[in-house]
Amino acid sequence: MTPSFRIGIVGAGSPLGSELKEALAESSFASAQFVLMDDAEAHGKLDQIGDEPAVVLGLGDGSFDGLDFVFFAGARVQAQRWSRDALRAGSTVLDLTGVLDTEPDVLIHSSWMESQPVEPDLLTRVVVPAHPAALAVAMLVSRLHASGLLRSVAATVLHPASEFGAAALDELHQQTVGLLSFQNVPREVFDAQTAFNQFVDAGESARINLRETEERISRHLAALAPKADISIQLVQAPVFHGLCFSIWVELTEAVSQNAVEQALSGAHIELQAASSESPSSLAAIGQNELLVRFSTHSDGSAHTGNIHRFWLWAACDNLRIAAQNAVDCALDLRRLRPQGQVQ
Repeated sequence: MTPSFRIGIVGAGSPLGSELKEALAESSFASAQFVLMDDAEAHGKLDQIGDEPAVVLGLGDGSFDGLDFVFFAGARVQAQRWSRDALRAGSTVLDLTGVLDTEPDVLIHSSWMESQPVEPDLLTRVVVPAHPAALAVAMLVSRLHASGLLRSVAATVLHPASEFGAAALDELHQQTVGLLSFQNVPREVFDAQTAFNQFVDAGESARINLRETEERISRHLAALAPKADISIQLVQAPVFHGLCFSIWVELTEAVSQNAVEQALSGAHIELQAASSESPSSLAAIGQNELLVRFSTHSDGSAHTGNIHRFWLWAACDNLRIAAQNAVDCALDLRRLRPQGQVQ
């Protein structure tokens, strides 16, 4: 008989929390008992997971009693404030906010990677599912590295507002409407004009920190693909949803395009032909895969028909990938805890 798990979701009403509820309802955790939690002002709100209605509970003493897994998918301050309470209650913590990724004995993880330096075990109590941008780049890089082809990679990550939650989405919407109406725009979250604009640093009074996010992505890349030479730059894009990547790859030697495509092919990556629709934020919405287009670069090896350097243009649904990866991390941990009891 399949054991019954009790699963808590903190930040259940956030954009990522909503995507996580859907991913859990579609997974083999669907029969689990779910407890939805958020800040006090959300207490008593009616929500649902799958087709089942649920009432959101406020966070407080005893909130995590009897829970096997607790997902933190809302504000970073919630994970900072309540993760230790969850651990004291015996729960295993999955921190989608990434705020715990520098704490000791915390595992940055994704089962989507073919191999990782460290795998979860019975002593693993806190897992940080890898940031979707880090996971996307790491999947591509690790496959090229495993084939022995890779020399270096430089990736520009175009970052959407949804990575910073509902407040960022609302501000981008209000800015867009305000600018089209020739009105002043709110700047409480970004402290900068985000609509119709791109930048690498938000304003001094911003509630978000792009440099901190870039460092987080770099940490997760180092954990997932420690042997690869990868440089990244994070750019805030004027889009609501969906990550896009412009990735420059240099190989150790010139090889055929077919060899590169074979190296990149596999689970969670969909290579798209030049004749098909280009990967985009819009095309990626609702997809569980990273959409990738290969673009050759003319260099000294071009006359041989082989390539030494090339571009990858890629896109993915950031919330969907983050949620699916988190659920898969929990499934890895479930296999280590087959009785569904709090450890």
